[in-house]
Amino acid sequence: MNKNIYIKDLLKKDFKEVWGLQTSLLDSIVALKKERRNTGKEINTPNYFLFVEHPHVYTLGKSGDLSNLLLNEDQLKEKGATFYKINRGGDITYHGPGQIVGYPILDLENFFTDIHKYLRLLEETIILTLAEYGIKGERSAGETGVWLDVGTPFARKICAMGIRASRWVTMHGFALNVNADLGYFDNIIPCGIRGKAVTSMHVELGRNVDEEEVKEKILKHFKELFEVEKYIKKEVD
Repeated sequence: MNKNIYIKDLLKKDFKEVWGLQTSLLDSIVALKKERRNTGKEINTPNYFLFVEHPHVYTLGKSGDLSNLLLNEDQLKEKGATFYKINRGGDITYHGPGQIVGYPILDLENFFTDIHKYLRLLEETIILTLAEYGIKGERSAGETGVWLDVGTPFARKICAMGIRASRWVTMHGFALNVNADLGYFDNIIPCGIRGKAVTSMHVELGRNVDEEEVKEKILKHFKELFEVEKYIKKEVD
C-alpha cells in the first residue's frame, strides 16, 4: 500500500479545467489497478491532493435539483459566473475567490475501503483546522460537510463536501469558506437545504484569514487522520 501523496497547489484555475485534470488522474489510477489485477504485477498506485481557487462558479451534483440555481443564463453572465452539472454527489454549491477547495484523488485501497469513513475523516480534517482558530465546527446529521451552531436557529455551513468514487478512487472533495464573498450564495439554495445560512472564517473571526496558513493546517490534520507517510510536491498538470 502506498501512503505517500503528491500535493499540488494549482492556485487560481477554471473549474472545468481542473475537473478534467481530476478525471485524468482518476482514470490513470484505475488503469493501473486494472493492469495489476490482470497481470498479477506488483504495481503501486499514486495518490494526489490538489488545492485550487476557482473563479465564480456554481456546480450541481448528479442528484441535484436545477431549481436550486436561482439565476438564468443571462444573470450568470452578469455575475461573472459559470455553471456546470457534474458527477459528484450532493446538490448545488458555489466556488469562488477566497475559498479553499481541496481535491484528494486517493486510491482508498491504499488507506481503507470505506466511503463513509472517508467523508467523516474529511470533515474531521476541517473541524480540527477550524478549532485552531477558535471556531467550533460540527457535523449535522444527514447533511455532509461542516457546520456551526448545529441544532440552533443559527446553524450555518462553513465547508461543503461532495465526492465521486470509482473502483475506490476518489475525486472532488471539499470547499472551505475562508475569505469568500458570501453574497454569491444568495443566488442558490446551498446544497438544496432551505432555511440554513452559510458563513466563512473571516465572518466568524471578524478579520481576513491567511489562506496559505489554513492550507498548511489542513494538510497537517489530513496527514495525521489518514496516516499519510509523506507529502511529495510534484507537477501534475
